[in-house]
Amino acid sequence: MEGESGDIKMNSANRKCSAVTGSARKIKDNVADWHNLMLRWEKLNENGFCVAANIVNIKLSRNKQQQLVDEPSSSSSSSSPPALELQEESSKLHDIVVKMVAMVTKMERLMTSQRGIRDLEEFQFGPEGRTCPLFHTWNTEQFESSSGFLWEAFSQELKLKQAVLQEVAHTTDPDLDMVFLSCWLHQPYTPPQTRQTLEALLLETGHRPL
Repeated sequence: MEGESGDIKMNSANRKCSAVTGSARKIKDNVADWHNLMLRWEKLNENGFCVAANIVNIKLSRNKQQQLVDEPSSSSSSSSPPALELQEESSKLHDIVVKMVAMVTKMERLMTSQRGIRDLEEFQFGPEGRTCPLFHTWNTEQFESSSGFLWEAFSQELKLKQAVLQEVAHTTDPDLDMVFLSCWLHQPYTPPQTRQTLEALLLETGHRPL
C-alpha cells in the first residue's frame, strides 16, 4: 500500500462515469471500500507489530532480571512491574486484533455484495451475464473473483494474528518470539498479489487513471 495518501472518498465527481447503472455504482463503491479497509489494516498491522515487539522486549528484560537475582522472593518482587506492563501491552494487542476482526467482517460483506451483483446480472442477462463491460474490460464475475481472493487472504491472515495474540505473551522461547514477530510484520497470507489485485480493481473502476 505504499504511496497511498488516504481514504478514497466517493463523491459526485468520481461517481460520474459509474452513474449509468446501479451495478456499476455499487461496484465502484465496493472497490473504494476495499482500498480504505486495506489502508486501515496496514496501519493496524504496524501498530500491532510495535506492541508485539514491546511484549517480547518486556519478557526478555524480565528473564534477564530473574537470572541476576538469586533469591526467589527478590525475583518475584522485581518481576511484578514487568508483569503489569506485559498485561497492559497484551491488552493493547488484543484490542488491535478485535479491530482486525471487525475489518475482515466488513470485507466479507463486500465479497457478499459483489456476489449479489453477479447473481443479479445473471438473472437479468442470463448465465453469460452482461455482454458489455460496466467499466473497461472486466465482467462482474471478475470483480467477484477478486473480492473473494482478497477476503480469503485477509481471513487467513487474521487467523495468524489471533494465534500470535494467544501465544506471544506466554512462550518462553526467544527464537519462537522472533518467529511470531516476523510473521506479524511480513503477513505471509497477504502476499504482493493482494496489492496487485487491489490496484487492478482501482484501475478498472476508474479510481486510478489508466
